[in-house]
Amino acid sequence: MKNKNLDITKSTGEKVKFSLDKLRNSLKRTGADKETVDQIIDKVRDELYQGISTSEIYNRAFALLKKKKSYLASRYKLKKAIYELGPTGFPFENFISAIYQYSGYRTQVGKVLQGKCVSHEIDVVANKNGDTTIMECKFHSDQGQNCNIKIPLYIAARFKDVKDYWNSKPHKTNLKEGWVVTNTRFTEDALQYGKCIGLKLLSWDYPKEDALKDKIDRLGLYPITVSTLLTNREKQFLLSRDVVLCRELINDNFYLDHLGVSDIRKEKILNEMSQLCTNKNH
Repeated sequence: MKNKNLDITKSTGEKVKFSLDKLRNSLKRTGADKETVDQIIDKVRDELYQGISTSEIYNRAFALLKKKKSYLASRYKLKKAIYELGPTGFPFENFISAIYQYSGYRTQVGKVLQGKCVSHEIDVVANKNGDTTIMECKFHSDQGQNCNIKIPLYIAARFKDVKDYWNSKPHKTNLKEGWVVTNTRFTEDALQYGKCIGLKLLSWDYPKEDALKDKIDRLGLYPITVSTLLTNREKQFLLSRDVVLCRELINDNFYLDHLGVSDIRKEKILNEMSQLCTNKNH
């Protein structure tokens, strides 16, 4: 069967044509060399069948990458790893806060700001160069759930209320922007509304070349949930201690001692983390 005529099933149940280019790009994004990418594509292509799910394709490619090098598989599972930050969404707020800290911002999570009408608890408040940015983080644990227009409508109203109060009082910084950040995607009308009203939107794949996945790859700021060596119990323990990034675990590796991780395994985990944060050959 020719791959271009092959239908695959997305997590939403929608049927789409299989794209070899998409698979190749997602493998290249991990930093895998051309030979490794070609080998995996050949093996996955041989196992495709009509109606195969995207998760089956992902699982096969993930297993093949893991055999090569665990940190490549970790990068490949980035999207899934962000879903694993749930279910409360609070680790996602910490994760977004950390990304902006490493981009030179001073950040606060869960800060209450006064609006003209009412007060608002803001997920992330970020300051840089005399400007303040407020961000609302919309975390979805269901892969098929996108951010529709109701979210930016609601956030735009909150931003306006805070800005109206902010501008009526003397402040040390300028309230510059309101953001909506999500781990999934925005619907077309949500994007259109955001652009029209001047609300900044950040999702897994938007804006192009500076989306959430691009920022994470560029800065090497991977969540600990990407690890192929940590157990789910260990990941949840670390998240409960506000250890969200792989590079944070490198600095605070005493948490692995609290978990009773053996020296040999600890060395393997920290080696994986180190390669994730520093091996930027893509």
